[in-house]
Amino acid sequence: MLKLEKLALRRGALLLFNDVSLNISGGMKLGLTGANGCGKSSLLSLILGDLQPDEGDFSITPGWVVAHVAQETDCSDRPAIEVVMDGDTELRDLQQRLQVAEQKADGHEISACHVRLEEIDGYQAYSRAAKLLTGLSFSEDDLQRPMNDFSGGWRMRLNLASALMCRSDLLLLDEPTNHLDLDAVIWLEQWLSRYQGTLIMISHDRDFLDSVVTSIAHVEQQSIILYKGNYSAFEKLRAERLSQQQSNYVKQQKTIQHMQSFVDRFKAKATKAKQAQSRVKALERMALIAPAHIDSPFNFEFAEPDVLPGFLMRIDNVSAGYEDKIILNKVNHTLLPGERIGLLGLNGAGKSTLIKLIAGEIQPKTGVIEKAKDLKVGYFAQHQLEQLDKDASPLLHLQRIDEKASEKAMRSFLGGFNFQGDKVMDPVGPFSGGEKARLVLALLIWQKPNLLLLDEPTNHLDLEMRLALNNAIQSFVGTVILVSHDRHLLRTVCDDLLLVDSGRVISFNQEVDDYPRWLAERKNQKVEISSTSVKPALDKKERKKRDAEFRKTIQPQISRQTRLERSIGKIEKKQTEVEACLADSATYDDSQKEKLKELLFRQADNKRQLDELEMEWFEISEEIEQLRADYDQV
Repeated sequence: MLKLEKLALRRGALLLFNDVSLNISGGMKLGLTGANGCGKSSLLSLILGDLQPDEGDFSITPGWVVAHVAQETDCSDRPAIEVVMDGDTELRDLQQRLQVAEQKADGHEISACHVRLEEIDGYQAYSRAAKLLTGLSFSEDDLQRPMNDFSGGWRMRLNLASALMCRSDLLLLDEPTNHLDLDAVIWLEQWLSRYQGTLIMISHDRDFLDSVVTSIAHVEQQSIILYKGNYSAFEKLRAERLSQQQSNYVKQQKTIQHMQSFVDRFKAKATKAKQAQSRVKALERMALIAPAHIDSPFNFEFAEPDVLPGFLMRIDNVSAGYEDKIILNKVNHTLLPGERIGLLGLNGAGKSTLIKLIAGEIQPKTGVIEKAKDLKVGYFAQHQLEQLDKDASPLLHLQRIDEKASEKAMRSFLGGFNFQGDKVMDPVGPFSGGEKARLVLALLIWQKPNLLLLDEPTNHLDLEMRLALNNAIQSFVGTVILVSHDRHLLRTVCDDLLLVDSGRVISFNQEVDDYPRWLAERKNQKVEISSTSVKPALDKKERKKRDAEFRKTIQPQISRQTRLERSIGKIEKKQTEVEACLADSATYDDSQKEKLKELLFRQADNKRQLDELEMEWFEISEEIEQLRADYDQV
């Protein structure tokens, strides 16, 4: 259990918490929410022991193992999977103890280490780490890649895997989905749902919170209010409380009237009926949840584009990729005004490649792209955050885009993105990831695009900013193409879904909520070979010749497998003899101490050899199976 009693906590002169009392029981899965800067991350630092309360008390069950995601990353040349396995500190301690014991030939210690390794499933640690990495979208080749080969975002994934590797009683996660794609988010969601310990998590992904947490601790006004249920339940309860305030209710009605006006204007027009219907759904939800976000600091909307062409872009039989690798093959699509398209697909399937192709950042290898004369693209991508001038202010960034606009108009516009007062004049270098993302969005919106490309726009954005972005897109009259791991944003914004898979771009004629099921089926099924790619059958004589050549090629692996099986058999026989001696009660007489010590040493040594031989046997067996599978495809 974690217990806060009349707790006060400061960061510098800022009072974050005052007179807070809270009990978090074992097994609880708690979502920690609240505005940026309210103290959520500081509370996790308090639990980790990095901060001490200024007043009151904080206590945690003695002996609890606490896991968290390290913010600093390993830049060594150690293999990724070894770094992940470091997360199980007891495993690493046991391995070190065993190595020392083997050097000293300490049979008792060797046996004790092996017993404990068995208890903690230590012999399956490599497999467990590999499964974590696979779930977080690492390929098999990535497991042995050195850490310094990975980018910062992928290193953070490795830090997350290391935290999950720890067999913890308490798991602390701060924005765990920030560097993940939708596939990995779905996997992590399922993993956390099965987690047996206590979870405290900061997240701005409402679907993720809804699926994982059982309670919400909301931080506001230097206090923490505990709500039972998931995020949606919290939102309703808080909305009911806030909607009782008359001034808030009036503001809420204005927002609803703005949405309703769009529906009333366009529901009778065939060309706008689908968009109007999507806003009806959003309106139904907004009527319920708007009071819970009435104090949001964000208030902006997309200006209407200067020109809205009859079509924006035609993609005709286009193939695209990088260097000699084709990612997208023979893509055909026409972008029309007012479309709201969400892109789905496995990690690496080509979603970002398609976005870059449309944005003009890469050129087609074959085929033709026809663009409307008045096409104006607004493109949001994570790399654009890094391209901001760290010495320039938000106001200066905007002035460089539009030299004619007044400073007053620019300040008012930036205020809608919560760049208030002197903040508009501060250099962006020290800004947080969320502040930089808000600025990039502001710069795009100011330019009045008629085609908006958003590649993971919600990374680093809190719930209030995500809601503001959602509402702004709802009223945008241009075309939107969205890649996001935020299923709520995809569900409420997108009218159409496109699936990028196996080089193709096709319609996904289901809902966003059906995608996890498709993903599971896609990962389990074998890749089908199309009839057009099957080579003509070989004659019997040529087939026999090729089979003989293949058997000759694979013979070294077969021979190695056979030798391993013989070695395993010999060790198993020795182990049987040792265990028979250990089963004899006479072995435990005081006069047999040296013999017992020797037997225990032999037992541990035999087990170690068996583990190594069996691991090698599995590896060579998988290699043989892969060779056979590759041969069958030829």
